[in-house]
Amino acid sequence: MADASIDIASLINENRIGRFQYWVVTLCALTVFLDGFDTQAIAFVAPSLVKEWHVPREGLGPIFVASLVGLLVGALTCGPIADKIGRRKVLMACTFLFGAFSIATGFAENVTQILLLRFLTGLGLGGAMPNAIALTAEYCPHRRRATLVMIMFTGFSLGAAISGVLAAAILPHLGWQGVFWIGGAMPLCLLPLQWIALPESVRFLVLSGAPQERLRAIVARVVPNFAPQPGARFGSHEIASAGMPVAHLFRDRRAIGTLLLWIMFFCNLLDLFFLQNWLPVLLGDNGIAVTQAVFIGGLFQFGGVAAALATGFFIDRFTGYLVLPALYALGCALVLLLGQGGSQTTMTVLTFIAGFCIVGAQASANAHAAMFYPTFIRSSGVGWCLGIGRLGAIIGPLLAGLLLSLHWPVASLFILLSLPLATACVAVLIMGALYAKGRTLAETLTAATSEPAK
Repeated sequence: MADASIDIASLINENRIGRFQYWVVTLCALTVFLDGFDTQAIAFVAPSLVKEWHVPREGLGPIFVASLVGLLVGALTCGPIADKIGRRKVLMACTFLFGAFSIATGFAENVTQILLLRFLTGLGLGGAMPNAIALTAEYCPHRRRATLVMIMFTGFSLGAAISGVLAAAILPHLGWQGVFWIGGAMPLCLLPLQWIALPESVRFLVLSGAPQERLRAIVARVVPNFAPQPGARFGSHEIASAGMPVAHLFRDRRAIGTLLLWIMFFCNLLDLFFLQNWLPVLLGDNGIAVTQAVFIGGLFQFGGVAAALATGFFIDRFTGYLVLPALYALGCALVLLLGQGGSQTTMTVLTFIAGFCIVGAQASANAHAAMFYPTFIRSSGVGWCLGIGRLGAIIGPLLAGLLLSLHWPVASLFILLSLPLATACVAVLIMGALYAKGRTLAETLTAATSEPAK
């Protein structure tokens, strides 16, 4: 907007983070908490389905994958939609979808019904995450953006971890159905709070030409002590280019970065969802009681929470190009160690550290992607990263099921699954060589996304 006298991004960047911004982060964290709970629920009820419905172990693969296909479709479609109509509307619609269909899953009577309902649940789950990330990023100053996006993402990890803890408590009393009923009721209860208190992204509103009165009302909450001069208008130095948002992921020097991000997300989520879905089952095969196996599986996500809280500062300070390779390399080593098995205590410790590295790397990659793309395509950029990543999330559980049906040794399976993390490590190192140029991540990507299109 050429006539703008107050740049909205600069105003946010130059001021301290206030109560209103923390409230936005909290609401997004609550949404992804419930997203994580419902995404992970199927893994923790899987052992019960094996016993109650006599589903063979390798038959769990399609059940795991059904919601992941929905997640893929939801991420690929809802991101571009949100870049056109707004993050808030899409986030609320997705919350309703995954809540309603999760409840319906609790009434499934056979495998076919559960496959369909988990796919429909996945549509909402997949669309919620990129918009929560984009909304959080767009209310945060660039110097703290990675930290707050990662703190927000801890909601997902906590939800997935608590899903295991609650599942262990619910299963003896309400059965596997109760896990889905509770998991679906919570997002529906959150909807009224989202409707009342969740704002639209102020950066999106500026680029979409929202009325100045609406922008002034939001700015007054973001920066309460700021008093614009009479007649001043809010605008943005960013350019909202016309056309399909997905096409812009490959323009203005973003093409190689986009492809490398896709590789990172694909590889990381392949291993993450393999461990998320199969670890409780494999622990049970190793002689660990079902409730203990579920509990240990939950620790995988708690490790991710610890990583998100610990590494956000270092990404903002030292760039993701230094932090992410370390997480990927250490995660690769932990996958190899998990494949060797061990005592219950050993597996508990290894699972927690693996979660720190692998789930923590995913939280870091989310922040990395949110900082790489400008506002007008941020939901599309993050959504497509997550969508491509879901292909890995689908392949991981399916590949594990196939190889187990072929009687692959568990150690060999884990050796194979260490390779994607090594690949992700190489991808982020290449991206750093191309884009960092000695600057901090915030400085590099703020400059890249604020330059006019050429």
